[in-house]
Amino acid sequence: MNTETLLTIYVVSLLAILTLAGIYSSLIRKRFDPTPTDDRTFLCNKCGYVYTDDPDVDNSRCPQCGKINEWYRF
Repeated sequence: MNTETLLTIYVVSLLAILTLAGIYSSLIRKRFDPTPTDDRTFLCNKCGYVYTDDPDVDNSRCPQCGKINEWYRF
């Protein structure tokens, strides 16, 4: 084998390894990224506690102090 063939094999194998590493990294990232939920976020006006509740609830009772709050838009 001449030098040109060995160099070509070396470069192609490095590119293949980098491509496979990128694909693997993408698959791992998709598996561990959190999925967004439809829950609504609430901020208590009395104690400042931030909590979530079901998406169909407009007013929710604070689990810390019991005050009823409207959902908070970020």
